[in-house]
Amino acid sequence: MKRNLIALSATLIVAFIVWVSCTERIDAGYEGIKVKLYGSEKGVQDVSLVTGRVWYNPVTESIYEFPTYVQTVNYESFTVNAKDGSVFSVDPTLSLRVSLGSSPKIFTKYRKPVEEILNMTLVNHIKDVYRIEFNNYSTDSIISNRERFEAGVQDKMNKFLAQEGFVLEQLTSGIQYPESITQAINAKNAAIQKAQQAENELKVVEADAKKMIVQAEAEAKANELRQQTLSPLIIQQQFIEKWDGSTPLYGNSPVIFKDIK
Repeated sequence: MKRNLIALSATLIVAFIVWVSCTERIDAGYEGIKVKLYGSEKGVQDVSLVTGRVWYNPVTESIYEFPTYVQTVNYESFTVNAKDGSVFSVDPTLSLRVSLGSSPKIFTKYRKPVEEILNMTLVNHIKDVYRIEFNNYSTDSIISNRERFEAGVQDKMNKFLAQEGFVLEQLTSGIQYPESITQAINAKNAAIQKAQQAENELKVVEADAKKMIVQAEAEAKANELRQQTLSPLIIQQQFIEKWDGSTPLYGNSPVIFKDIK
């Protein structure tokens, strides 16, 4: 009885070890693929494995996980020549993910983990996309058609990555102009700002001049109206209003009304 219990326990332990070693859990956000290591069917099965627990033969098969969530890769900057030979610096950042169901295709072609493919294998291809697009533009046309240039890069990058089994979510080129172009742009902007400042100052001077003219015209008009209204009777009235009623202590008696004719 005791031996049977020991044998049963041993059997259960062995079965548990086999069960654990023959299953693999594919976590959410990943896509699993089953790879045959031997035989005529050596390679990747056509059907990708969904998330969950997967049964396989660890002697003849292996399970690989490919992340399907969005990953952001900031590539090292590199230089590219425009059509006229000007040198631009590009510092691209890509946000992309594995296209659902494309894990077998990617693994069959590269036989590497996704991180290694994104950070190393695809670098030269990404540079080629920029080189091809830059060769279509001169320096001036890139500056004046920046939006169209970026759209061309993104379109080519979308097509390339789709062929490789990836989906591009976002692309930032991080383009830096040549130093001579940057200096020219800064000088142009400074000239525009200086001209705008001079124009604003001229507007202030013109406004002040107009204000002075208006004030002078108003003052002249007021003086003209005052002269027109100063009749002899008004002058006599103002004299009476200002006289304090006292008379001189010597000399002739004051004349209140003076003949002004």
